[in-house]
Amino acid sequence: MVEWVRKNKAWTIAIVLIFMLALWLRVDFLTSVKHNISHDSKYYDEMVHRLLDEGIYAYKEEVSNARVTPGYPLFMTGMYLVADQIGVEPFPLIRWVQVLISMATLIIIYMIAMQATRNKWVAIVAFFISAIYHPFIWANGAVLTETLALFLLMAYLSMQLYAFRTERKRDAALAGILLGLTVLVRAEFLPIFVPLYGVFLLQKWFKKKSGVQTEVISKWAIFKKVLLMGIITGLCLSATMLPWWIRNVVSLNEFVLTASQSNPFKAGTYPNKDYTDKIVDPTGLTQDEVAWARIKAGFTQQTWKYVKWYTVGKLKYTYTHMFFGSGHSPMYHAYPKVAYLHVLIIYSTIIPLLALIWRWRHPAAMLAVVIFVMTMIRLVFVPEYRYNFTVMPLFIILFSWLGIYILQKIWAYIERRKTA
Repeated sequence: MVEWVRKNKAWTIAIVLIFMLALWLRVDFLTSVKHNISHDSKYYDEMVHRLLDEGIYAYKEEVSNARVTPGYPLFMTGMYLVADQIGVEPFPLIRWVQVLISMATLIIIYMIAMQATRNKWVAIVAFFISAIYHPFIWANGAVLTETLALFLLMAYLSMQLYAFRTERKRDAALAGILLGLTVLVRAEFLPIFVPLYGVFLLQKWFKKKSGVQTEVISKWAIFKKVLLMGIITGLCLSATMLPWWIRNVVSLNEFVLTASQSNPFKAGTYPNKDYTDKIVDPTGLTQDEVAWARIKAGFTQQTWKYVKWYTVGKLKYTYTHMFFGSGHSPMYHAYPKVAYLHVLIIYSTIIPLLALIWRWRHPAAMLAVVIFVMTMIRLVFVPEYRYNFTVMPLFIILFSWLGIYILQKIWAYIERRKTA
């Protein structure tokens, strides 16, 4: 490591300077604005006090429930205990700890960029953009799941890519544990490893060796090996989730896979978030029943309206705006026109996403798979721009890859002109 630093002194200095810039922006943000508390944060606060004072795990209710997964509430509980011991308020302490988590996330983003593109210039550009991307700064002021979920998701993806490279059972197991921790914070990531292993299997199956496709007999061996890795990841994911499942069976007398809150599913059935829409009479129906009735009625009676809503409409709501955290005042801007960077990243990334359809054997295709799968999952539920937050590092990496590719082509063209 010391030898690498000595040989790459300029590169190391650049990484350290970007890291210090990122830290300064986050510290300056926390100390220079007044932070708002969202209604979700208030419910989390009530939940933690109820857990500490009465030993009851319940969200928005006085009796035990499983409306939210336990990852972030338990993280908050730990912070409350530490805050009590050192005599500080818990919310400021959580924000400062989230800054540390955010800084660790930047390092992992750099690692993922290297793993996916094998290009150090792409990695350092993605590192720099992530350092100054405002939602990654603003999220530290929000007592919400985003910062912790982003860290765990990036840690999982980095380990999963590493496991795909090494093909070791141990690494597949670690990936499963990290995914389990991610799911305990944000439940929607539960199925993500299945399509990743599916693409990995195809990449291995159709990998060319000396210009010749792999033989049928070796394909069966590849299938068994990849299947075993996937099973190990799934089992370690399940083992991480097991205490939560046991708690729900014991306390609630029911099996809850992730969380029982169904309102986001129902809320997603209202085109353009028009909650005055009365296409279905909800009297006597549960939230899930209302949701399915609205979907059936909507696609049969207002087909085009619902088709647009469940495609372009939800995509627009999800991706065209940045996540602002819980809000703060005055508005913190490290540089002007901050929204332009977000829009540029989103629309420019369409190009590498389309390119990876043809170059699906490339390691970066795994990032496209995550973006695609999570987008499909998001289309099922109510769209919020905070839902783009956790996949934005992948957009940033692919955007950086496109930018470096274009610059390299321009440089190569200039060099050819000079030679001519």
